Amino acid sequence: MTTASTDDSTLLRERGLRVTGVRLGVLRALDGHQHSTADDLVRAVRADLGTVSVQAVYDCLHALTAAGLLRRMEPAGHPARYERRVGDNHHHVVCRGCGAVADVDCTVGAAPCLTPRDTHGFTVDLAEVTFWGLCPTCASEPTADPVPAAGPSGTTHRVGTP
Repeated sequence: MTTASTDDSTLLRERGLRVTGVRLGVLRALDGHQHSTADDLVRAVRADLGTVSVQAVYDCLHALTAAGLLRRMEPAGHPARYERRVGDNHHHVVCRGCGAVADVDCTVGAAPCLTPRDTHGFTVDLAEVTFWGLCPTCASEPTADPVPAAGPSGTTHRVGTP
């Protein structure tokens, strides 16, 4: 029986990457916590491996993203987040209150599920859509206003609250 670590080692080698403890640690951390920030991953990898530099984790995130093993998303007003779900054209929903992120499957057809009116000569292969709103927990708060401040503010401030 193979383990996740063995599978991840094979995956790294198939993508032409060296197998390192930091790379395996980042992949393990994302298995349990999709949509993690780099800071979240630094803490998780340190808890897993002990001492590791912030720069080593950032370098790892860059290499894994460039190799197509991670997807980087950056909701407006929020730090970049990383996930292992790659190879499909899913989108995200982000809570304006607490910043929680969830996957939203593409609603129409294959990638890209949105077709621009004019591509200006580009070959389009991905459409990124971010849905904004309030998660169930934030929406149930007594101070929750169903009409949030304009735009994806990324703060806990809602219209009508201090």
